[in-house]
Amino acid sequence: MNPRFQPTVPTEPVPGILVVDDEDIVRSALRETLRRERYEVVTMGSPLAALDALRRQPFSVVITDQQMPDLTGLELLAQVKELQPNATRILITAVLSLDTVIDAINKGEIFRFIVKPWLREELLATVKNAVQRYELIRSNARLQDETLAVNQRLLQSNQSLEEQVARVAEQNRQLADLNLALGKNLHRSVELCLHTMQTFYPRLGTQARRVFELCQAMGEATSLDPEPQRVLEVSAWLHDIGLVGVPRRLIRQWQEQPDSLNDAERAMIAQHPILGQELAGFVHHLSAVGEIIRAHHERFDGRGYPDRLAGERIPWLGRLLAVAVAYASSNEDAAHAIESIKAGAGAAFDPAAVDVFLKALPQAVEARKERQVTLLDLQPGMVLAKGIYAANGTLILPEGQRLSAAYIEKLLNHHRLHPISGSLLVYG
Repeated sequence: MNPRFQPTVPTEPVPGILVVDDEDIVRSALRETLRRERYEVVTMGSPLAALDALRRQPFSVVITDQQMPDLTGLELLAQVKELQPNATRILITAVLSLDTVIDAINKGEIFRFIVKPWLREELLATVKNAVQRYELIRSNARLQDETLAVNQRLLQSNQSLEEQVARVAEQNRQLADLNLALGKNLHRSVELCLHTMQTFYPRLGTQARRVFELCQAMGEATSLDPEPQRVLEVSAWLHDIGLVGVPRRLIRQWQEQPDSLNDAERAMIAQHPILGQELAGFVHHLSAVGEIIRAHHERFDGRGYPDRLAGERIPWLGRLLAVAVAYASSNEDAAHAIESIKAGAGAAFDPAAVDVFLKALPQAVEARKERQVTLLDLQPGMVLAKGIYAANGTLILPEGQRLSAAYIEKLLNHHRLHPISGSLLVYG
C-alpha cells in the first residue's frame, strides 16, 4: 500500500460501558469488577433511564439483565440497536435456550449471552471481546473513508462513485448490525455465524457447508494433524464471513456475472478476505484461521487477491481451501466444474492441491438429498434443510436444526394459531 494512504491510528478514547439492572447488588458487582479493569462504567437501575442516557452519550458496550420492570432486556437492546447501532449488546439471563437465542437474533442482534451466575474470567473475556468488536467497526469506518478518498482520485470521471459511497455507507451499517463473536465455545459461535450468513444471504450458508464437507475430506485424504485439520475446517465454514457487510445485489452479481463488475465493485469484493481475517483475529486461537481466510482467493500464478501471492508463498491450507471454494461456488454442473479445476492446475491452483481434491472428492459428503414433507409428516431425528419462518418473517427454527418431539410440538402449536403455509424441506 502507498505510504500516503496508510490508515491512521485511532486517538479518540473508547466510549464507556453502560450496565442496566434493577438489582443494586448486581449493578454494584458489575461496576466494581469492570472498573478494576480500568473500564469507564455507567450504571442504571431502570431501562427507561438507560434509554435517556443512550440519547445523550455514546457507549461502546451495553450490558443488561433480561428480567426488569418496564422493558425486558431484549426489548431494551432492540432500541439500543436503533439508537446506537455500533454499540455491542450483551444480555444477562438465568435461562439460556434455543428460543432465547432465536428471539435475540430476531429482535436484538445480541453479541453474546452471559449466564447467571457468571464466572469473573468469562465475564471479563466477553467484555474485552465486545469492546474490541466496537473498535473494529470504528476502525473499519475510518478505513472505508480513506478508501473512498483513494477511489475519488482514481474514478473522478466515473458517475458510479456516488453509488460506491452509498454502498460503503450501507456496508458500515450492516457491519454495525453484524452479530459476530467467536468465543471459547467455538462450535456454538461458528454455528451462530453460519445462521447469520444464512439469514443475510442463504447461498453463503449453503456454500459454506459444501466447502466444509470438501475440506474435511481433503484433510483426511492428506492425513492432516488434528490442529491443521481444525484450522482448515473452521476456515471452510467462515471463508466468506467478510461478505456479510457487502450489499446482497453485489454478491449476487459477483457470483453470477463476475465480468460485469466495475473497478470499484471489484475493489470492494477484493476486501472481503482481509475483513474476514480481521474478524477471525478477534477470537482467541483463530489467528491461523484468519491467515487461511485471507489467502483463499490467491492464485498459484500470483494473479489472485488481496496480496498477489504466488506458489508456495500461499499457505498450504489456503491452497487446499482455494480449490474447494472454486468447486463449491461453480455455476457449472459437477463434471464441468471438475474439468475447470483440472484445467486451472498450475495457474489458478496448486497442482498438488488439485490432486488432493480429486482424491478426496468421492469421499466428500456433498449436498445431501433434500425432500419435501408436510408439517404432519415431521418425525423426531429429521434435520431441516431450510429454516422455517412465520408469515411476518420471524425465524421459528433454523436450517440444520435436528427435530425432537418438543420442537415438532412447538411447530404444531404455532401452526394452530398462525398457519405455516407450504411444504417443508428436510434432509434424507
